[in-house]
Amino acid sequence: APVQRGLWKLYRMEGPSPTYNIASAVRFRGELDHDALWLALGDLVERHEPLRTAFPFDADGPYQLVLPASPPILRVEPCRRDRVDDRLARLAARPFDLVREAPFQAHVLRVGDREHVVSLVVHHIVSDGWSEAALIDDLITAYEARKAGRAPDWDPLPVSYADYTLWYHELLAAGPADDQLAYWREALADLPEEIPLPADRPRPARPDFTGGSVDLDIPPDLHRRLRDLAATRGATMFMVTTAALAAVLHRHGCGDDIPIGTQVAGRIDEALDDLVGFFVNTLVVRADISGDPTFDELLARVRDRSLAALAHAEVPFERLVAELDPPRRTARNPLFQVMLTYHNIPHPDPKVGDDDVDAELLVTGVDSAWFDLSIDLNETAGRDGVDGILRYQKTRFDKRTARQFAAGIIAVLDAATTDPARRLSELLRSP
Repeated sequence: APVQRGLWKLYRMEGPSPTYNIASAVRFRGELDHDALWLALGDLVERHEPLRTAFPFDADGPYQLVLPASPPILRVEPCRRDRVDDRLARLAARPFDLVREAPFQAHVLRVGDREHVVSLVVHHIVSDGWSEAALIDDLITAYEARKAGRAPDWDPLPVSYADYTLWYHELLAAGPADDQLAYWREALADLPEEIPLPADRPRPARPDFTGGSVDLDIPPDLHRRLRDLAATRGATMFMVTTAALAAVLHRHGCGDDIPIGTQVAGRIDEALDDLVGFFVNTLVVRADISGDPTFDELLARVRDRSLAALAHAEVPFERLVAELDPPRRTARNPLFQVMLTYHNIPHPDPKVGDDDVDAELLVTGVDSAWFDLSIDLNETAGRDGVDGILRYQKTRFDKRTARQFAAGIIAVLDAATTDPARRLSELLRSP
């Protein structure tokens, strides 16, 4: 797919790297049936072809090679409870050879006779944030079935990822993207080559995606106030938080014209909802902070730009970059350097139908930062409060600086709910 091609080019340029690994882990308390788990993993990779897809290449470029369905190697090793997090991080940091192997691996850490942690690592070229729910839910469904001595009785998937790939290429060839490209040429004309982020160190000559992270949680009371603000302005939480981020970047000397990247799910048909695959597309929202607007005015500008971007979301980011051809540097993301993604995607909640077994999803991941700064905000339906993380490239930023950014965003959000009619010059002076 077009979105996969961009990651494949990065892979060929950088070589095998854990930068784009996506890691999940499930803790099982109770008796774990290793044979049933191994068979369930086989069911999982048979159901979701991307989990057994390699990416070789020939004279025409890379292509998807779907490998025969068979359970992946399942390694089991003892692990002390106080070493689980470290071991999960090491497993997540194993690079994949995308040309020759399937980009999925499973590992079991035996913490005790009745406690195990199952690590699942998949490369981003075949998965995304939305896919995690399907991955975990289908694994648990298959495990329960295999434990009962039968194959999982699930409905067949309506389409495969290969079907989606062919359809998407046909969509692009049909021509609608030409009108969409015209929009992007105008919307991103004269875009700043790079915003002057107040980094602690200059950009390195070669890309280095080693990352760090700090919490950026929105507490329940502030979350409720922000939802009310968004509702009365016909906006979304993404738009409100993007406006706040733009205001903070402006305060730190990044100018009046600030491009911010974001991602959309890309699952434009409900038939794709239950697939494991890489569907997300990247968009650019250009925040205009000229003229010392009020927060209300800035939010209205971000709202208009966001809606227009969503209406022209069919152009793959890779093609957009090729068409606009901005000045390139290997160590800098083209078109934008700061990303904000607001997730309200389904979160897996593993449930095993055995009263003697309890399953719990663990938070894990890879310490990588694909952009100079990136913010991930995760909202769970029916719960107040937003879980957030600000990631930063360690080659450019210290943790102290990242904490200041995170605190500044929360402060602006809080001030905006108090008096959104205040001009930014006044609002940004608030303690």
